[in-house]
Amino acid sequence: MSNHDEHSSFIKTPQQLVVIVLLAFVVPVIAIVLLVQIVVKRPHADPGAMTPEAIAGRIAPVGRIEVGAAGAAAGGAPRSGEDVVKQYCAACHQTGAAGAHKIGDKAAWGKVAKAGLEAMLKNATQGKGAMPPRGGAADLSDYELARAIVFMANQSGASLKEPAAPSK
Repeated sequence: MSNHDEHSSFIKTPQQLVVIVLLAFVVPVIAIVLLVQIVVKRPHADPGAMTPEAIAGRIAPVGRIEVGAAGAAAGGAPRSGEDVVKQYCAACHQTGAAGAHKIGDKAAWGKVAKAGLEAMLKNATQGKGAMPPRGGAADLSDYELARAIVFMANQSGASLKEPAAPSK
C-alpha cells in the first residue's frame, strides 16, 4: 500500500493558499513590467554626437593633397644652400655614394663647374645617373637648388656666384 493520497493538495494551510494566490498575480505583473522596460528603453545615440561639429569631424577627409609650384610648400623664406645640402645632398655628396661628386673633390667639381651653373642646375633638376630629379627633394625651388649647387661647388674649390633671388 502506498501512503500517497492522489486527491490531496500541496497547500495544507490557509496561509499557503494566500501566498500562492498573491504570487500568481505578482509574478506575472513583474514579468510584464520588466518586458515593457526592455522594449521601451531602446539604446539611443549620445545627443552630443549629432552636433554639427561632431558630424563634421566624422565625415572630414583623412588627408589632403595640395598642388602648387615647387618650393611653395615651405611657405617661408628660401632655404640657404648650406641648409639644403645638409638636409638633402650630403647623404650622397659627403660620401661619394652612387658616383656622386664628393664635396671637397676639386678635380671632379672643377670639371662640372666649367659647364656653368645653368648646366649643373639642369642636371640637378632632371636628375643624372643615380641621382633622382631635384636630388629626391621635390619641394626644392630652382633657386634653392641653385644655392645648394653653388655651396657644394664653392666648398670644392670653384668660385661660382650666388644666384640672384627670384622676384616675387
